[in-house]
Amino acid sequence: MTTQWKWVPFDENELSLGKAIHEKFHIHPVVGNILTRRGVSSIEEAQEFLYPRMEDLHDPFLMRDMQKAVERLNKAVGTKENILIYGDYDVDGTTAVALVYRMLRLYGVSPSQLFYYIPDRNNDGYGISTQGIDYANQHQVKLIIALDCGIKANEEIQYAKDKGIDFIVCDHHTPDEELPNAVAVLDPKRKDNSYPFTELSGCGIGFKLMQAFAINNNLRQSRLNSVLELCAISIAADLVSVLGENRILAQYGLKQLNKNPSPALQGILKSSQTPLNRPIDFTDITFKIAPLLNASGRMLSGMQTVELLLSPDVDSAIELCHNIIKSNERRKKLDRLTTQEALAMIEESQLEKEDKLIALYKPTWHKGVIGIVSSRLASKYARPVLILAGEDESISGSARSDESFDIYTAIDQFKHLLVNFGGHPFAAGLTIKKENLPEFLESIRDYANEVIEKKRFVQEVTIDAEIKLPQLGWKLYNDMNRLGPFGPDNQRPVFLTKYLYDTGGSKVVGKESKHLMLDITDASNRRYPYFVTIAFGKAGENAYIKGGNPFSIAYTLQHNSTHYRSKMQLLVKDIHRLERE
Repeated sequence: MTTQWKWVPFDENELSLGKAIHEKFHIHPVVGNILTRRGVSSIEEAQEFLYPRMEDLHDPFLMRDMQKAVERLNKAVGTKENILIYGDYDVDGTTAVALVYRMLRLYGVSPSQLFYYIPDRNNDGYGISTQGIDYANQHQVKLIIALDCGIKANEEIQYAKDKGIDFIVCDHHTPDEELPNAVAVLDPKRKDNSYPFTELSGCGIGFKLMQAFAINNNLRQSRLNSVLELCAISIAADLVSVLGENRILAQYGLKQLNKNPSPALQGILKSSQTPLNRPIDFTDITFKIAPLLNASGRMLSGMQTVELLLSPDVDSAIELCHNIIKSNERRKKLDRLTTQEALAMIEESQLEKEDKLIALYKPTWHKGVIGIVSSRLASKYARPVLILAGEDESISGSARSDESFDIYTAIDQFKHLLVNFGGHPFAAGLTIKKENLPEFLESIRDYANEVIEKKRFVQEVTIDAEIKLPQLGWKLYNDMNRLGPFGPDNQRPVFLTKYLYDTGGSKVVGKESKHLMLDITDASNRRYPYFVTIAFGKAGENAYIKGGNPFSIAYTLQHNSTHYRSKMQLLVKDIHRLERE
């Protein structure tokens, strides 16, 4: 895979503003410069970026139908109607259900009024199901609050209406031309949207509903702080933008996770082996917390995830985690097996050479792991990937892409062949009847081959700043982390350092000898013992580097606490060979 580095040096205006930010907020000069590339064009905007405030959240009543939603919720609470909180089976959906349930309980709604439902991946399928509506009807529910789903469930919501059940839809996916016949449709991606921020997670939409409910009923808004941990988890897990309102919700959610997590999250943190000797960040959510929460929805039932998130004490949470961890181990094995089989299929048919979109189907693959596998392959081959599974007449698919190809729009072109679908430009899920699969796969491959330029199959590394080794230190590292949390639209800064040399201590590492542990210096031949440098998958560069040749590295800064004392870690994204000076 070819890699291309993209680096544009700072211009005079950026350097001038970067210096002013450095002097005003006492942050590292390099970090001040980087901020000018993060949408910050003034000292005032730098203040807002570095010091987010809950007071800067938008008025929830700016969202279309919010007043209608609150009025209907008030009626249900006031007349003691039964309420069902319905969410998708992924982390965004389950955290959203837990958030709304917890807040309604905090605001005095009786538990006898509240029910929740997470669809089964295999039996219900994606989104609102008639089974879920029948469940509501059996429990005399009169109002369903749908979270992270429902925007395309026109038929299902009409089915509920015919049974005398109202819907409030809280979704962040792109709607069709015709909105569902719900009492209220809260979705900032509506064409008639009037809300200032369009990239909230599904859990974030649920938070805005609870915020509006609190304002309308003169309830203590400070109680909302107790569920911000759930917002942070959903934002990290669902890969939505980490700017705007999401930055505020994420920062305060991380503060709660680090200082005062709920009993449920205390149990999850202990059970997921999240490191507690340093601040919890989005990386911990992505690789520790979210996989545990997702495991239940992938392998068992998302209902267990909600039960876990609602745990009243730490011991109960740990016990529930223990059962979910067992299923997660099975998920990992299936994940590895499916990935191996998918890679073999690609190699055998040479799909990466023929098609600009890789689409694979195997009936026996587990539907719970196809999303993980598609994400991994999309990263490996730098192109959109669609993985499908299912042995019955209903086949499930999960697609992943990057900013250069809108996978949602691609799928939307052929929605007439689908049972349902939903998602975002970077990730989407679908359900299709087996009889329509051949036509769909041929159509979407042809569409991708026509739309995608061949030259896009180059992994691009965007450089944020060029620095020298002596500039590395904890001041730079700590100030860089003030730009976090990192994620879509605000990635962890990538640094470039040129003309490096091996000190003699670089070596190949790893069970399969695929990685490179670098011991580097610059032209001064000075030793830098306060950081370690690791280049995963770069063992092929060892002979060149050990030959005393100069090279450049593009890398991010991480914290390494595996040693007796903390060290900074340079996580190398790529290595370029250089001519001798």
